Amino acid sequence: MQFARQVLPSSTSEPKRSTFAEPVVVTRDKHNISRNNISENALKVLYRLHKSGYHAYLVGGCVRDLLLGLEPKDFDVATNASPEQIKALFSNCRLIGRRFRLAHVVFGRDVIEVATFRGHHTEEESNDSNKNTSKQSKEGLLLRDNVYGSIEEDAERRDFTVNAMYYSIADFAIYDFANGVKDLEAGVLRLIGDPETRYREDPVRMLRAVRFATKLGLRIDDAAREPISRLAHLLDNIPPARLFEEYLKLFMHGKAEANFLALQDFGLFGFFFPQIKAALKNPDSYEHRMMYQLCVDTDARINGGKRVTPAYLFAATLWYPVVAQAEQLMSEGGLVEYDAIQIAAADVLGKQSRSISIPKRFSLPARDMWTLQIRLQQTHPRKAERLLTHPKFRAGYDFLLLRARVEGHPDLKALGEFWTEFQKGKEVGSPSNPERRGSGRPGQAHQGPHDSADAPKKRRRRRRKPAQHSADGAAKKPADKS
Repeated sequence: MQFARQVLPSSTSEPKRSTFAEPVVVTRDKHNISRNNISENALKVLYRLHKSGYHAYLVGGCVRDLLLGLEPKDFDVATNASPEQIKALFSNCRLIGRRFRLAHVVFGRDVIEVATFRGHHTEEESNDSNKNTSKQSKEGLLLRDNVYGSIEEDAERRDFTVNAMYYSIADFAIYDFANGVKDLEAGVLRLIGDPETRYREDPVRMLRAVRFATKLGLRIDDAAREPISRLAHLLDNIPPARLFEEYLKLFMHGKAEANFLALQDFGLFGFFFPQIKAALKNPDSYEHRMMYQLCVDTDARINGGKRVTPAYLFAATLWYPVVAQAEQLMSEGGLVEYDAIQIAAADVLGKQSRSISIPKRFSLPARDMWTLQIRLQQTHPRKAERLLTHPKFRAGYDFLLLRARVEGHPDLKALGEFWTEFQKGKEVGSPSNPERRGSGRPGQAHQGPHDSADAPKKRRRRRRKPAQHSADGAAKKPADKS
């Protein structure tokens, strides 16, 4: 097959050429990918590009997942059309990105990402700090990379062999440039090129290696495994917003437990949460036990089709740093517990934002869950009844039960049992005095949601009727009825 080559370098220097040989072509009769399993909107994009004279391919994870019989989450398209040419074809297209110039074709909530084939930058562009097409940091991180090239170069630029497979809409064949099909069959995750160089170009590839291995049940190739622990520190150079997105992919898709353990083995997890990094080295610490149990519970909910919010994950993960700082504020500054928690929460979240940028839609509910841990100690029925209406009550209650399992403290367990029974509408005693059934607090008679008949009742004040006014504004006197 003759592949189109569209090279758009910013200088006149000859770009590097791909070292890839001709791809292995897997014809339609030799693979299991069917258009019935491809997004209708992705097909629209592919066909319009093809009919307009451009080459168009499904690429990356969607091809890999379809070959494995999985349902892809996203469908990405690669083409030899430039971003501006793509935008000219689709009125529902917007161009995004600085480091990578991409086209997003929007169909309501469905977004098809279309990328122009990437090329290799020239030595002149690598060394010239005034060039805006492709720059690298001193650690090798690619800072800007809008160099376009051929499909062969694009394949060589991809991270893993299993992601360098292209499904053509022209003949429905798969073009496999790096023996990705063979690696899938062997159950191996292999990097394209020198692993250390590829990790330095983009340290997030270390996180992606873990995620793909656990998601797909693949073994990370020895050459790809070796540099990870040595290069883990490079994650400090990744923007907090990008690490937030990677965190969600790792811990919100049913593989949190496996990812946590693998990230710990490679020394990567601490770069998400530096404030608990030291404590996680001890498997018996509350921090480690909390993270492990949190991951197990999260997987169970997601795999059971239940909803999980990132706010809950952040609240549980950062709880012990908040508690430690709040206790220090109470002992040294004489603050009450509620105020200490509020101040500690703001400080812990501020420090955390340097690693993972947590949006307010998640950080504010996390703070609510922390303060609810104090309010849930108030077991007087009237206060408990009001607390049930708190919008984050259920999340705070679930977190209380999680803490009780992690810490194993009898008081926490009793408190969790109180709230479990209270929600069922039963009359229960205070957890501090379980023998005294029907008591709201030790030594106090229980008054349920409604007062008993013997209780003194307040006299209702009679509302005075508003004075009537005449047309001139003067108050009218009541009429003499005698």
